[in-house]
Amino acid sequence: MIAIRSITILLTGLLTSISLTACQENNPQAAEFNMAAAKKYIREKNKQFTEAHVSGDNLAIDTLFTLDAKSFPPNAEPVIGRDAISKLTAEYIKYGVSQFHEETVEFYGNEDLLIDQGNYTMTYGPDSTFEKGKYINVWKKVDGQWKIYSNMWNTNE
Repeated sequence: MIAIRSITILLTGLLTSISLTACQENNPQAAEFNMAAAKKYIREKNKQFTEAHVSGDNLAIDTLFTLDAKSFPPNAEPVIGRDAISKLTAEYIKYGVSQFHEETVEFYGNEDLLIDQGNYTMTYGPDSTFEKGKYINVWKKVDGQWKIYSNMWNTNE
């Protein structure tokens, strides 16, 4: 009876171990970092970012930033924190963005930080001013979601 009980305990432990290993292999949290999937995700977030500027959706833009984000607008002091960046964004939206497009040129990083650098075009204001420039966004993973931790942009002119 003791031998049967020992074999049962041993088999139960072995099956539990096999099950846990299989669960870890199927768990995306345990999987290796997938750069291609991250790039696709950030590309979609960039699209949301630019479309929200055109549609005037400040709240959608705010949610893309970390609480402690930093923004480095051209010819201005750094803007620190999501609330301050929200005020800056509201000024851009108020001025009127009619077209905004970003194109990633370089994309690199790891499971903690991603760097997205590229070019942008924008049309804004009552005179439909056209602007062409470059940007760098640093994305940071916060609570399992990629958020903009730092961004900088300036024109090519």
